[in-house]
Amino acid sequence: MVSKTDDIPASVPNCNPVHLAREGEIANSKDTSKTALTDPCACGHRGDSAVMNGIAGHDQAEEADSKQDGSADAEDANEQEVIVIQDTGFTVKIQAPGTEPFDLQVSPQEMVQEIHQVLMDREDTCHRTCFSLQLDGNVLDNFAELKSIEGLQEGSLLKVVEEPYTVREARIHVRHIRDLLKSLDPSDAYNGVDCNSLSFLSVFTDGDLGDTGKRKKKGNELEQIDCTPPEHILPGSKEHPLVPLQPQNKDWKPMQCLKVLTMSGWNPPPGNRKMHGDLMYLYIVTVEDRHVSITASTRGFYLNQSTTYTFNPKPANPSFLSHSLVELLSQISAAFKKNFTALQKKRVQRHPFERIATPFQVYSWTAPQSDHAMDCVRAEDAYTSRLGYEEHIPGQTRDWNEELQTTRELSRKNLPERLLRERAIFKVHSDFAAAATRGAMAVIDGNVMAINPGEETRMQMFIWNNIFFSLGFDVRDHYRELGGDAAAHAAPTNDLNGVRAYSAVDVEGLYTLGTVVVDYRGYRVTAQSIIPGILEREQEQSVIYGSIDFGKTVVSHPKYLELLEKTSRPLKVQHHAVLNEKDTAVELCSSVECKGIIGNDGRHYILDLLRTFPPDLNFLPVEGEELAPESQKLGFPRQHRHRLACLRQELIEAFVEHRYLLFMKMAALQLMQQKANKDKTAALHDTSTADAESESKPQALEASEKVPDGMPTSPTSSESTLTPDDSEATSEKSAPENQEAPADLKSANTNGTHESSAAEKQNGGCDSLLKGKEADENIPGLAQAKELAESLAAEDGSGIDPKSREVVLNACKAVGSISNTSFDIRFNPDIFSPGVHFPDDSTDDIQKQKQLLKDTAAFLVSCQIPSFVKDCLDHSSLPMDGATMTEALHQRGINVRYLGTVLEFVDNMPAKAQIEHIYRIGISELITRCAKHIFKTYLQGVELSALSAAVSHFLNCLLSSFPDAVAHLPADELVSRRKSRKRRNRVPGGGDNTTWASLTPSELWKNINSEAQSYYHFSLQWWELVQTNSKHFISLVPVATRLSFYNFDSRHKPAFTEEDILNIFPVVKHVNPKASDAFHFFQSGQAKVQQGFLKEGCELINEALNLFNNVYGAMHVEICACLRLLARLNYIMGDHPEALSNQQKAVLMSERVLGIEHPNTIQEYMHLALYCFANGHLSTALKLLYRARYLMLVVCGEDHPEMALLDSNIGLVLHGVMEYDLSLRFLENALAINSKYHGPRSLKVALSHHLVARVYESKAEFRSALQHEKEGYTIYKNQVGEAHEKTKESSEYLKYLTQQAVALQRTMNEIYKNGSNASIMPLKFTAPSMASVLEQLNIINGIIFIPLSQKDLENLKAEVQRRQLMQNSGKIEEQQAGQLELDDKLPVDD
Repeated sequence: MVSKTDDIPASVPNCNPVHLAREGEIANSKDTSKTALTDPCACGHRGDSAVMNGIAGHDQAEEADSKQDGSADAEDANEQEVIVIQDTGFTVKIQAPGTEPFDLQVSPQEMVQEIHQVLMDREDTCHRTCFSLQLDGNVLDNFAELKSIEGLQEGSLLKVVEEPYTVREARIHVRHIRDLLKSLDPSDAYNGVDCNSLSFLSVFTDGDLGDTGKRKKKGNELEQIDCTPPEHILPGSKEHPLVPLQPQNKDWKPMQCLKVLTMSGWNPPPGNRKMHGDLMYLYIVTVEDRHVSITASTRGFYLNQSTTYTFNPKPANPSFLSHSLVELLSQISAAFKKNFTALQKKRVQRHPFERIATPFQVYSWTAPQSDHAMDCVRAEDAYTSRLGYEEHIPGQTRDWNEELQTTRELSRKNLPERLLRERAIFKVHSDFAAAATRGAMAVIDGNVMAINPGEETRMQMFIWNNIFFSLGFDVRDHYRELGGDAAAHAAPTNDLNGVRAYSAVDVEGLYTLGTVVVDYRGYRVTAQSIIPGILEREQEQSVIYGSIDFGKTVVSHPKYLELLEKTSRPLKVQHHAVLNEKDTAVELCSSVECKGIIGNDGRHYILDLLRTFPPDLNFLPVEGEELAPESQKLGFPRQHRHRLACLRQELIEAFVEHRYLLFMKMAALQLMQQKANKDKTAALHDTSTADAESESKPQALEASEKVPDGMPTSPTSSESTLTPDDSEATSEKSAPENQEAPADLKSANTNGTHESSAAEKQNGGCDSLLKGKEADENIPGLAQAKELAESLAAEDGSGIDPKSREVVLNACKAVGSISNTSFDIRFNPDIFSPGVHFPDDSTDDIQKQKQLLKDTAAFLVSCQIPSFVKDCLDHSSLPMDGATMTEALHQRGINVRYLGTVLEFVDNMPAKAQIEHIYRIGISELITRCAKHIFKTYLQGVELSALSAAVSHFLNCLLSSFPDAVAHLPADELVSRRKSRKRRNRVPGGGDNTTWASLTPSELWKNINSEAQSYYHFSLQWWELVQTNSKHFISLVPVATRLSFYNFDSRHKPAFTEEDILNIFPVVKHVNPKASDAFHFFQSGQAKVQQGFLKEGCELINEALNLFNNVYGAMHVEICACLRLLARLNYIMGDHPEALSNQQKAVLMSERVLGIEHPNTIQEYMHLALYCFANGHLSTALKLLYRARYLMLVVCGEDHPEMALLDSNIGLVLHGVMEYDLSLRFLENALAINSKYHGPRSLKVALSHHLVARVYESKAEFRSALQHEKEGYTIYKNQVGEAHEKTKESSEYLKYLTQQAVALQRTMNEIYKNGSNASIMPLKFTAPSMASVLEQLNIINGIIFIPLSQKDLENLKAEVQRRQLMQNSGKIEEQQAGQLELDDKLPVDD
């Protein structure tokens, strides 16, 4: 399961397209996709942005920080700065006590502390923690960088010198030894603690895939391969057992080194012993059952004479004094010595990515039943606050607010500074998220004292570890008018989205609070860092900007206006005035709820950002307001639970993008019209201008509403493709829109669009907004319109003739721009807020804003939803489960509350059969979410002692076929018999603690049905209720269930018992800080790859990988995407071993960071299998493909278009190892799925037919082979014509098959005729060569190698450069509009 950190992209600021950057600032624009802008509009951000190459489409957007000071030099300096990062490393010698000196490769940037970490991880020095490094007798400072140390050079000898212990050091030592003893134990990963998570790749690859791995079989492996897949993954298998999800790794069988290691009951040492240097006492039972008591003293560890009941701290004889606990234990226990050595050998053999902690905790929804072992460190962590030595920070608790804000204030003038700053921000954020999660769980479990203990539990607030916690209930009727508790539950996530947006814009001097939202046991907890001084004063005194009562009283502050003004352009927030209680106008540049508080530290904080984005009118019925016809047609506006429904930032971006295109077209059309009218007389000319003016407005608005399906979609979606057929449709649709327009204008428009569709065809379908715009440039007059818009903004407009100015003015009016001289759309977030009043003089403006909001709401339902469905239809978006579907919706700015609308849209599609998987996943997600809403309130009524019984009862009602699920109430354990005693329940959710037990399956499903109706406005049919996927629910509601066989179909006993419920986890939402520079390198690398410069692309991606590692550490989803792309490039460039190594890292990382059954992980497994096959590891490739198929069955079942690709891969590999019958089962299944989802005439189906024919040929069943190949040939002939090489290949193969069939028939006839003495011609039965199998594998996986001569290559490069130059002149202007100019697909990808 994924930690729910919705990767909401930072805003992609839509820079005013009319500011032209000066020549010198466009650093090397031909080479890189980065164009730095100094931005006269003072919004201080970059105009470039792109989409991450993640299959799951992790949408990113640029961090708007690096250009804060407006200096463009940083960009030019980038080239030099990179070299600084790659400073050459050097080697030093390390001499540790009792070991031979060894060499260590270090880099000048490293700190001395990092060498400490390496030594604590190495097999021969891992048992030391308390030591210093000395160079020529001088102790090195732990926090010094190596390059700053005098005399340290290539070959220097560093000595490891043992230091005396302190209590803290002794504790760290014991903790470290415990970590070493538990290093192969997966229980921390199952329990979701300390950022451990699961990874199973090594089970399928027999250790490492490199040369170091245990590859016993070399050369031809064909003989020893057992290819039989497990029964449950064969096509058509009905059983989908859970147990193989987490295969048992043989390395995890515990090697016992000690029976018990725990703190002694004699701690802490009495005063007289302290003065002898005693720090603490340990109690140990060895494997040989020897009970010993050990003293940790300043000099090390030794045996003392204490027993369980008598205290005698004197050293035993012999005392075995040793500086390290491991050395001591090795002397007193032979079993410890043997097993500890073996354990460390195994530990260092594991891939580092299996051991490194992840930045954010990932939880697993299933776990095997395991024994609970004694563990002193775990016990100590639970009962002490762990703050004494948390993160080795001096002082006691961490001041989170100070840390979060100080890291933001770090300098960011050049690359090394920015890297340092981003690394600090990321580290503090991940630490804060972990601490906030621990605190929130403690609050709900009742382990934290409230700061207002006298009030009822719902209203209590808590402070723990310098973090403020509040519960998601409507306290003091704060949200009464907005929807009560429902609004109070939605507000924290809205607020978090606001914090994300403002942090991404990153304005210097404006501060947001660290915010984490945790859902746990049915409660929503908001954790925030604390503004210095806010607890000492009342809120009324501290708020100097905004309103504390939703707009009744409002105040403003010039400094806040100045700071927020900088964010208003990137966030599209309009500067506006509202009336306060005295009816005087107050200027604001945010919503009224946004409060500004100056802390005691003098920083300007903003909080309560729940209305950063404008309201969603489709879910906000307002009396007297009519929505656009598109919305009304679909039954909007609809009543929602609360009035806080906001539009997503991605939608705002997409809408503005769409309006910008409209603006440009409008201006172009009017210019054309002026041109046409110039020839006529002046009188005529005047009237026609008036005409144009009156018509342009209705026409534009109409155009904005009748958005054709083919309109470009959200800038964050990498997949907004427009196929030629759609573009034709678009042009046909655009003609009627202009019916009232004069004839010449109409022809200009339709011609323009037709031309553009032709251009799109040349582009092979418009792949990104940029290409769409290039195509649009064929509209006559568009270039002039651009020039005009730019010159208007560049000057004060005096030099431009009034007619041209009028053109821009009309276009601005038509698209709803807030400026009359340039395109600038912003939203007023306070429109339709209850209790907010606007001054009379702004009535027009308010009307405009209302119209804009209605248009945006209409845009969502009439353009974004159809475009999402269209992407699913042409398989450019392939969600596999609810999470990836949600992500795909979010990328287009569609909120999940539209899920019902999306499903209805899919249901009414003529081609519904081809997107049946989308409908199925959507229904499953909808049912799961409804069940989750019910589960939330259900859990609130359960007391802790009944939790597992209640959860298992709920799961039985939801998933089991057992008709009368009865809750088990174990008499004595659960319900207190003495009810008469009035107990005041301090834990939230007192209530009658057995009401949950009365839930029945029929009642639950009735509730789910009505929830679907009221929340999603969707009516479920009974057969849809039956097909929900158990994994979906359990992974959405984070409950860990026992890994065993569950029978959901039994009508005799319930599927779950309370013993099956192992744990309940939190769902955590937080801000995800980004590595902006690394991201820009990644983009440039992708751009290079797309232009065909693979080597340069590869270098840039490698550089990006370095920088990502620098900021995020070793584990992160973006590093995973980077590694995947790198592996693909290595593969295409022919470096198969390197591809394998990078892809192995990508798989491990995906398992660890996203989860073992995340759709992304399944994709990574498939890529790895391909590279394994190319490297000759056939059995490993098969195992990986079988694993991928099993995971896919668990996640989305067999009926999914992606399954066809997977089965084709499996079939091809099996064909390669001559398992023909098995191969046919998979290939025929792939053929069936392809025919269903791509239509029987698709080229994919033709390829499937060909693959099946090849296997039949190998089996010598020529009739079947011919039949399939004929099918394929027919498809090729109809789709691509007879002259196409594919058709020719197919026809050649048909001839060959016919010859073989005839030869076989002759032979058979000969045998029949002459009996045993027939002279038989030997027949050619060819086992497929590995090369031919690999070639087919490459084709189906979208990797096509085109054989080119050197000359062809040169010509191709020259052509690419020529096009680049041509585009560059237009591209610079495009980039200024903050447009997306990168598509995330490689040219070699399908």
